[in-house]
Amino acid sequence: MLNISKNSIDKSWPFAEFNSCRLIADKKYYRQFNRLSLIFLGAVFIILLVPWTQNVTGRGYVTTLKPDHRPQTIQSPIPGRIEEWFVREGDYVQKGDTILRISEIKSDYFDENLVERTGSQIQSKSQSFKAYQGKTKALQNQITALQNEQRLKLQQARLKVVSNQIELEAAKTNLNIAQTQYDRVISLQREGLKATKDVEAKRIKLQAAQAKYVSQQNKLKNAELEIDRLKAYYTDKIAKAQGDLYIAQSSQFNTQAEILKLENSYTNYSKRKTLHYVTAPQNGYINKALKGGIGETFKEGESIVTIMPSDYELAVETYVRPIDLPLIAIGQRVRVQFDGWPAIVFTGWETVSYGTYGAKVVAIENSISENGMFRILLAPDKDDHKWPDAIRVGSGARTIALLNDVPVWYELWRQINGFPPNFYSHNKQVEKKESK
Repeated sequence: MLNISKNSIDKSWPFAEFNSCRLIADKKYYRQFNRLSLIFLGAVFIILLVPWTQNVTGRGYVTTLKPDHRPQTIQSPIPGRIEEWFVREGDYVQKGDTILRISEIKSDYFDENLVERTGSQIQSKSQSFKAYQGKTKALQNQITALQNEQRLKLQQARLKVVSNQIELEAAKTNLNIAQTQYDRVISLQREGLKATKDVEAKRIKLQAAQAKYVSQQNKLKNAELEIDRLKAYYTDKIAKAQGDLYIAQSSQFNTQAEILKLENSYTNYSKRKTLHYVTAPQNGYINKALKGGIGETFKEGESIVTIMPSDYELAVETYVRPIDLPLIAIGQRVRVQFDGWPAIVFTGWETVSYGTYGAKVVAIENSISENGMFRILLAPDKDDHKWPDAIRVGSGARTIALLNDVPVWYELWRQINGFPPNFYSHNKQVEKKESK
């Protein structure tokens, strides 16, 4: 039996009266374990009090800040067949440099002199248009002349009517005088003062006056009828001339419409001829030819080759969960870790992380993406380290959006209970910065 001194055991210890307790209580390794346990508990307590930065992580890739700086495809607005390539993949091209030459595959544009022939048609139609203009002017002059002639003829006819009216009044006056003389002679004959021959002479004179009066009435009616005849005659001639004028004007307008249509076709043909050469829209590098060999055909709008602009501003396109979207704000600081760059990252301790680069939120997508997450665009933080020059568009990236600084124990408690980060204070801080 082991001989353990009772004096080496503190009587206040639990179970001090048991032999098993007395066997292990005074061992050396047990005292070391106690010290290590106290040191560990102290370290854990200190770590729980260390500040921890709340964050939202995401995955994305490198892109460009402006849409016109991103890789693009070059299309042809017309269908065609590849005839000749002027560049190779990887070549640097400037804006306006010719990339390839194509030819037509539609039979409507096979004629090489299509533009010149269309120009000749325009000239012919222009001459026809001038001829119709001349005819229209001649008919307008003819109508004006007929109207003037009608006015003069009607004036003459009205003057003749007036003259006949005056002569009719004179004939009526002569008739009245002859009637009066005849009646007087008849009265005198009855009294025996006039001979029969005098009565007969007065009767002959009265009949002549009556004939003259009837003749003047007929002349007046004929003059009035002449006015109506002249009106009908010249109305018919003027209407016929106006009908010819309208036909000439209609032909003139039709010719003008055909000229405009031909001019439109001429412009389209001229523009289409320039599209036989596909040029670079901006300075950049030819990435990949999507259509290869000579003689290969393609449709309008189909991609032919891809180009990467030479001047661009890098950015990172990342995606966050819908539940984390309220935590992101414009201008918020974000840390970025690029694929292929060595990094040691502690998401909650920014100061001890290595290999990450600063960025700021510049755009937040308002609608959800196809992957069920929201798209965030990040630009380099000018106050932080410069991004590596060797980064290329399309490289992968991991992002860490930094939120509030809280103790580690609070973050553990929040994670265990599933509570959201304390983003209300963050929003207040953002509002303060914006107000400043």
